[in-house]
Amino acid sequence: MKTKTLLSMATGLAMILGGAAHAETTWKMATKMPVDSPEGQVFEKFAELTEEYTDGELKITVYPNEQLGKENAVLEQLQANIIQIYAEGYSYMKKWEPALDWTTPAFAFDDYDHWVRFMNSDLVKGWFDNAASQAGVRPLGDPTRVLRGPFRVTVANVPLTTADDYQGLKLRMHESKSAIETWDAIGTEVITLPWTEVYQSISKGIVQAVNSPIALVESMRFNEVAPNIARMDEYWQSIGFMVNEDALEALDDETREGLLKAYDEAGAMSQELMFQVAEESIARMVEDGATYTVLDTAPLVETMKSYYEAQDEAGALPEGLLDAVEATRVAQ
Repeated sequence: MKTKTLLSMATGLAMILGGAAHAETTWKMATKMPVDSPEGQVFEKFAELTEEYTDGELKITVYPNEQLGKENAVLEQLQANIIQIYAEGYSYMKKWEPALDWTTPAFAFDDYDHWVRFMNSDLVKGWFDNAASQAGVRPLGDPTRVLRGPFRVTVANVPLTTADDYQGLKLRMHESKSAIETWDAIGTEVITLPWTEVYQSISKGIVQAVNSPIALVESMRFNEVAPNIARMDEYWQSIGFMVNEDALEALDDETREGLLKAYDEAGAMSQELMFQVAEESIARMVEDGATYTVLDTAPLVETMKSYYEAQDEAGALPEGLLDAVEATRVAQ
């Protein structure tokens, strides 16, 4: 009887230990975007691929539409390892490293590839390392891999065909010192307004234009009141997969490798999907009466070059920013 009892206990303990050894890990991923949006589709694919490539060892539950809170609340939860991934712009990490507010300086890059090289430079890697040392949060993989936008436009209720048309343009802007100063330097009349008030403000003549990722123009119905759409590539954007370092380091090598593979493939999907969605949206808006123009932004680049040089001389830019932009201008 005693032997049977000991045998049963040993068997039970082995089952418990065996179960613990193969216990799956579930991560929470917070996002602002709805599930059916292009970005939402990328996030869901990332979660599916993670489970597939880790053989079910790591599962990711996506919480869209700010279900887990607004930015500040989510960042606190991310730092505390309550949430493991937050998919949003890296500028939110400026609370831990102020220089990360400068990952998208306007009209500073020749093209998308130039910006990618800058984002993977030693300077920006150092910014991310500083944030990680402060908060234990860093990017998952290449910080440019998941594309957002995929490019930026100005939509206006007046013709916008050259850079000169920005002079005196009543342009809606969000509450950002650097953004306001940028568009002041370009020559617009900046008016700060909440994003949700843009449509009515254009229709009432309070503002004439707004800058936006092309992917949001149609969904916000801006083309109804501002049918002049001008691509100007103000800056390039990615969706940062900000990850808790402790959670990432707790994974075994094989599971971490599967997670990074899923991230890379989700990024490839975003590159294709975002441009496809943009092309289809532009075609619909043009068919409905909008005009679409690709601006020659060379004059804007020159204006901002002078602005950045003056700001750098005044000590208002992160140390090494302009040097890094120049050093990454041509692929090494």
